[in-house]
Amino acid sequence: MNLTLLIKYSFSYFHLRKACIRSAKRNKMTTLGDIGVAAAINIGSAFLFFLAFAILRLQPFNDRVYFPKWYLKGLRTDPVHGGVFVRKFVNLDWRAYLGFLNWMPEALRMPEPELIDHAGLDSVVYLRIYLLGLKIFVPIAFLAWIVLVPVNWTSTGLEGAKNITSSDIDKLSVSNVHSRSERFWGHIVMAYAFTFWVCYILLKEYEKVASMRLEFLATEKRRPDQFTVLVRNIPPDPDESVSELVEHFFMVNHPGHYLTHQVIYDANTLAKLVKKKKKLQNWLVYYRNKLERTSKRPEMKTGFLGLWGKKVDAIDYHTTEIDKLSEEIASERKKVTDDPKSVMPAAFVSFKTRWVAAVCAQTQQTRNPTLWLTEWAPEPRDVYWRNLPIPYFSLSVRRLIMAVAFFFLTFFFMIPIAFVQTLASIEGIERTAPWLNPLVTVPFIKSFIQGFLPGIVLKLFLIFLPTILMIMSKFEGFGSISSLERRSASRYYLFNFVNIFLGNVLTGSAFQQLNSFVHQPANQYPITIGTAIPLKATFFITYIMVDGWASIAAEVLMLKPLIFYHLKNFFLVKTEKDREEAMDPGSIGFNTGEPRIQLYFLLGLVYAAVTPAVLPFIIIFFGLAYVVFRHQIINVYNQEYESGAQFWPDVHGRIVIALTVSQIVLMGLLTTKKAASSTPFLIVLPILTIWFYRYCKGRFEPAFVKFPLQEAMMKDTLEKATEPHLNLKGYLHNAYIHPVFKDSMDDEDDDDDTFSNNWDTESMTVRTKRHSQRHTPLPSRISGTSSPPQSPFAGDGLQNEP
Repeated sequence: MNLTLLIKYSFSYFHLRKACIRSAKRNKMTTLGDIGVAAAINIGSAFLFFLAFAILRLQPFNDRVYFPKWYLKGLRTDPVHGGVFVRKFVNLDWRAYLGFLNWMPEALRMPEPELIDHAGLDSVVYLRIYLLGLKIFVPIAFLAWIVLVPVNWTSTGLEGAKNITSSDIDKLSVSNVHSRSERFWGHIVMAYAFTFWVCYILLKEYEKVASMRLEFLATEKRRPDQFTVLVRNIPPDPDESVSELVEHFFMVNHPGHYLTHQVIYDANTLAKLVKKKKKLQNWLVYYRNKLERTSKRPEMKTGFLGLWGKKVDAIDYHTTEIDKLSEEIASERKKVTDDPKSVMPAAFVSFKTRWVAAVCAQTQQTRNPTLWLTEWAPEPRDVYWRNLPIPYFSLSVRRLIMAVAFFFLTFFFMIPIAFVQTLASIEGIERTAPWLNPLVTVPFIKSFIQGFLPGIVLKLFLIFLPTILMIMSKFEGFGSISSLERRSASRYYLFNFVNIFLGNVLTGSAFQQLNSFVHQPANQYPITIGTAIPLKATFFITYIMVDGWASIAAEVLMLKPLIFYHLKNFFLVKTEKDREEAMDPGSIGFNTGEPRIQLYFLLGLVYAAVTPAVLPFIIIFFGLAYVVFRHQIINVYNQEYESGAQFWPDVHGRIVIALTVSQIVLMGLLTTKKAASSTPFLIVLPILTIWFYRYCKGRFEPAFVKFPLQEAMMKDTLEKATEPHLNLKGYLHNAYIHPVFKDSMDDEDDDDDTFSNNWDTESMTVRTKRHSQRHTPLPSRISGTSSPPQSPFAGDGLQNEP
């Protein structure tokens, strides 16, 4: 390394350390009193949310808002109260209000097997993430407070320290230990203990969840996706349609096992028209209801948002527009079904047994690995139809574009946050609004600004992030809702790591951090981060209270669904079906909930050996969130899909990343403390952790990405014995019809409804437009595979070929 480069690196490192010290002067002034004020505000907010929920959930007219899952299952009806008219809306039984927190123990009563039957494996395993947090951090907190807190508290490293303003909470951290102290051996021993404990719990949990998944798949009721694969990148053939080509290919290469298929249409335009018609129908219902209430025909303006334009009769206008749109829909539907260009080179292919579907989904179909690509089909509820028409070759380009876009989003999003947070500090207010100086010197106001305001500002800015990340994931072209949520969750986690964790640790925007990291040696990264970590403990404590206490309590109140339900109920609801559609039970929201949990795992593991005072706040979050989300899963959430806990390897991997980061941070911190004799003993921890991750990946991950042939054969054999005359083709034939076609398909007769699955026979020849037979190896000049057939029926459920 030349002298110029050395000076450049040294200057960059000095500049970054200087920034950290300046940050310390600002943030270390947050006292236990400030944290107490923040805790009081958040505990008070949480209590008010719980109190409001306890009152609102008891009112009869809110019953469908707070118990929609039971209504959707047909196990609950509207409460009936005789006597006074007001009882239809208000619960007048004062005794019901005494146990306003009774919903908490009730949420814990349902046993796990029953909860799986009630809500599905995805929901139960998602809850186990919160339990995992309690299993990890309760023993760690106990050890840390028994061993590390006395070690840190009885040291005097911060007494008389220059350039650092410390508070009582800093005396509980490793910052209070003198440089070169032998006390650091306590932190190293605890780091080993924490690592072994976390790995042990993760191993047991991975084993448990893998076992639960396999048992769930073995006992699960029959579903279309168990027999179906998604085939993409079907090569074009000039002699036959995509539907004929698919049928021929699988009858030739899976003889006697192919059952039916459904080609994929580009029906996005049709879906937009149907959605627009539904919206107009809702407005028509609204205006008709208004006419019934007022006996006066409503009028509206035809301009933007009804603010200007020609005034017309609202009912006549919407009736005319719906009729026009119905004609457009019929025309577009005919165009989609008749135009060969609307058929995409992809299809859902179903087989007679799960065993064959598993073989097809997990094997290469041709010698060209880029053609006839097969994967397990998502269950019909999980299909994201809008992305299926995207050409396969464009997916890589789309994902590259989004990777670049996400990079710039991550490293620029923090700029407005940093700016607003600067204004939300004592120094920022004194600088930008000096006339407020007398106000900010009031102790309570000062404590509010330092202990509460920065966390709430950060939370408000992050409200829009999940929507942005989901839009990016949809652009990438994933074909299922579950894969969209998993991709969005992985990016949300990375964003949180860079901007919430590193961004607040190192101060400044992420782009500034990147610039600083690029211009300093790699071996200085742990030192830089390790130096800054203890200085930010108070900020993260306030953030945990805002995001992990008050926000979780607000989740159970469901203020948005409550308001929207009553608006819809008043303006749109006329029938029982309308009332069901007005309910908005929502779902877990894996793309937003799981990254939030992972941030707490990261903070807890990083601060366990550095500032154990953070751990109680994290434990409260995990305990409170577990109770709240268990209640929501039992009574409210109606999960959109069921993946069989396919997301668990991602959860496991991110916790391992957090554990590795905590070890590296501790190494960097001890290096700044000049503990040269003890620090090298930490080097082995990341190595052991990575080995542990690779072991778990090889041992358990296959259960989440592959379906064992043995399990498939067992289910097929049992089904064959118990239902020998199962009409499987009738069950699967329209399972993967695009939703916009299902209404029109309901009234059509299926020529093959009487088909009975024949387990013992198979067709020995495959008809084709060419003169070749199945045993004739005549390849298509385009696809390079055997000649496709002419089907006696299209197999796509929408049209028949002659």
